[in-house]
Amino acid sequence: MKYPIGIQNFGEIRRGGYVYVDKTPQMWKMIDEGKYYFLSRPRRFGKSLMISTLEAFFSGERELFKGLFIDTVEWDWKQYPIMHLDLNSDKYDSPEVLTNRLEKFLSENEEIYGRKDYEKSFGARFEGLMKRAFEQTGCQVVVLVDEYDKPMLQAIENEELQSEYRSTLKAFYGALKSSDRYIKFAFLTGVTKFGKVSVFSDLNNLIDLSLDHRYTNICGISEKEMHDYFDADIAALAEANGLTKDECYERLRRDFDGYHFSRLSKEGMYNPFSVLNTLSSQVFNNYWFETGMTKYIFSQILAQNFLLDKVADEPLCDFQLHILEEEHNSIVQQLYQSGYLSIKDYDEEFKLYYLGFPNREVKEGLKKAYMNYIACDKVCQAF
Repeated sequence: MKYPIGIQNFGEIRRGGYVYVDKTPQMWKMIDEGKYYFLSRPRRFGKSLMISTLEAFFSGERELFKGLFIDTVEWDWKQYPIMHLDLNSDKYDSPEVLTNRLEKFLSENEEIYGRKDYEKSFGARFEGLMKRAFEQTGCQVVVLVDEYDKPMLQAIENEELQSEYRSTLKAFYGALKSSDRYIKFAFLTGVTKFGKVSVFSDLNNLIDLSLDHRYTNICGISEKEMHDYFDADIAALAEANGLTKDECYERLRRDFDGYHFSRLSKEGMYNPFSVLNTLSSQVFNNYWFETGMTKYIFSQILAQNFLLDKVADEPLCDFQLHILEEEHNSIVQQLYQSGYLSIKDYDEEFKLYYLGFPNREVKEGLKKAYMNYIACDKVCQAF
């Protein structure tokens, strides 16, 4: 099989003959039952691919969905106006970077739908765009925002920059609430929910799927999907590593499984990035972990004298799992939201979540990287 490693474009995956784990049943459930959604998942877990799949669907590209679940549902398959904002690619180290990204998004859509002279602010321009797109096409607009929170996450150590980003994005996302009549569907992804950003404080009909047990497998790979899609390649992986197929499945579980996104979820999800890389190379390695542990998290672990072995001693309530109030957040919160911790247990009486490392890749990788960070820090202090 061809593995779509690093490919997040649904059309490219389908046209290129890459393996695609069918997530359209969950996607259709969203479309059929609601309108505004937010999904939080760790990086490289398939959020961007879900955005791309939704874009292809609302563009009416039915040929891409042949053989998938959603091709069997009743749908008009017409092309809706789509406004797709991707905040994933830039490094937000100055206000100008965010300004330029929003300017590009708005200008590209204004070339299609026009702009009024009195629309000065980003929010007013966005609102005007959605209204004109509806009036010109006769169809409501589909809004897709990938990694809505990336600018604020990258500025988390800089209070002044954080405040400026928050102010800019609050006004921009605020246009969604005032444009409800023009919106067909809206889907936003991110790592965390910033409580002071209007998308959550103002858009109170936004459905958060992050801890919804009905959507635990919307991203990632389930145990059933491992067998349904990859059984033959797992047999080849086993042979290449001198394992039986059962032993290979067990190692894959130990290394890459264990992500739980609901207190009701009994089955864990596999990290898709690590699984696909392992099957492609036929070599077990810490693929996901090695793609980006931030220095900030290590510095916070050190500053708070946090012991990684004691992570289960600090349970979190529902609010803390996904809401980030910049002035009040713990290292456990940050580790969970970044994908380094997962739900292990839930106390029904006190409504508390107990967390732990999801698998061996994360547990060993985090501890090893932390020891290296401490060693490097001590060397730097010596000089």
